Amino acid sequence: MPSIVLSRISWTRPQGDPVFQGLDLSVGQERVGLVGRNGVGKTTLLKIIAGVLSPSGGTISAEGKIALVRQMLDVDPNETVADLFGTRHTIDVLTRAGTGRASLEELAEADWTIRERIHAALVRFDLHAEADTLLSHLSGGQRTRAALAAALFHEPDFLLLDEPTNNLDSAGRQAVIDFLKRWKGGAIVISHDRGLLENMDAIVELTTLGAKRYGGNWSDYRSAKAIELNAAEQSLAHAQKTADEIDRKAKALAERQDRRNAAGNRMAEKGDMPKILLGRRKSIAEASRGKVAELAERQRADALGAVASAKARVEVLQPFSIHLPPANLPAGKAVLSLDRVAAGYDKGHPIIRDLSFSLVGPERIAISGPNGSGKTTLLRVITGEIMPIAGKVTLSVPATMLDQSVNLLDRSKNILGNFKRLNPGATENACRAALASFRFRADAALQRVETLSGGQILRAGLACVLGGSTPPSLLILDEPTNHLDIESIETIEAVLRAYDGALLIVSHDDAFLENVGLNGRLDLAGRTSSNS
Repeated sequence: MPSIVLSRISWTRPQGDPVFQGLDLSVGQERVGLVGRNGVGKTTLLKIIAGVLSPSGGTISAEGKIALVRQMLDVDPNETVADLFGTRHTIDVLTRAGTGRASLEELAEADWTIRERIHAALVRFDLHAEADTLLSHLSGGQRTRAALAAALFHEPDFLLLDEPTNNLDSAGRQAVIDFLKRWKGGAIVISHDRGLLENMDAIVELTTLGAKRYGGNWSDYRSAKAIELNAAEQSLAHAQKTADEIDRKAKALAERQDRRNAAGNRMAEKGDMPKILLGRRKSIAEASRGKVAELAERQRADALGAVASAKARVEVLQPFSIHLPPANLPAGKAVLSLDRVAAGYDKGHPIIRDLSFSLVGPERIAISGPNGSGKTTLLRVITGEIMPIAGKVTLSVPATMLDQSVNLLDRSKNILGNFKRLNPGATENACRAALASFRFRADAALQRVETLSGGQILRAGLACVLGGSTPPSLLILDEPTNHLDIESIETIEAVLRAYDGALLIVSHDDAFLENVGLNGRLDLAGRTSSNS
């Protein structure tokens, strides 16, 4: 029976920083979703399982063939589909054979069916490409499909998938989900796609403490986390009650000791006690009081430590919540209007043609469509970054756009400096309070943007845009959840739910769109707009 067993696995960065230690994990013929914060070591763990990296400690036992499907954000300009399949040499032999340059030995060993078999593997993922196709000529989604086809080509027992639905449009995401539903082998899938994680047999959460397994899919995992939060809150209440009880007892004990000392002092004042006995009694009383105080302080420190630990656990488990200043956008206010707009970078072949659309009041609209349908182009036309080829765009309210890189933030400045720059009228206290509500408290607000993770950068951008005294009436977001971990996505969702202005969002993440409360969609492929 194919299986992967990790025992006491550790890995340390070349600089000496430990990523995880003593990690245990066992996976059989099942689909396992691997989740955790960015930077916790998920991709590193997949590479260790695949044999690409060697662990710093521990052992790996693998029964069965393993295929790792990597994220392909950047590819070599000369890399082809055949490279993905590991058949570049075989294809080169066929190419030489076609021009009469292959040797007799090569011709004897040539695989004359390889091109057809690669093509058939690609068609299984609705990808019409050939072995010679350059990967740089494929979109991010097409590369992912090609990588999955290449993995299956070699008939593995286990698939290791690293964010397989990143950069895919809705059709591409659904193709990956449908494929994994049918997959009968084992799979470990790193993903923040909750739609994909709903189809897992188990969820493994990777933290700095190790790997914890939860049976069932994403919804089952969230239910288990809610139970953990409830238990953590009860532990906090108990720890706080214990600390209060220790304080009360220590105070009562000190008061009793003071009363006894006062009684002794009154006897001494009357002269009823010899001086030598009086001195001894005083020394005993002082020593006793010191021991009582020392014991009380030790108990109090232990109790406060338990409170702090319980609070930290609750904070980790507790969903993010926030209150934002109102945008005060009236329900009937005209926000945005497009009248027969054509747009693109080639006037002779516009990507968008004859598009009319309007947004009124605090509506929340998703712009959807397959990759290449012009979603980002449309946002750039709306914000005035590029001019339409034809038609008219009318933006009637203050608007702010956060692109995937959150370029409105100055990377060389800290978060507080960016907030002051984007909210010039805010006082120091107002800036600090606003950032604290976005969990950038005290020194955390002094972090330079260039040192932040992707989720922190987006949260900082939202803090600077929405945390001021008057948020913009329209917020425009371009694929805000790409490359974020699930905790960061849920934080962004909480912020957007608290925002009362209009939203225009490009995203393929259906769970995200549902959680921020859509009113409708503008489909650039079918050119339809629906409001609910």
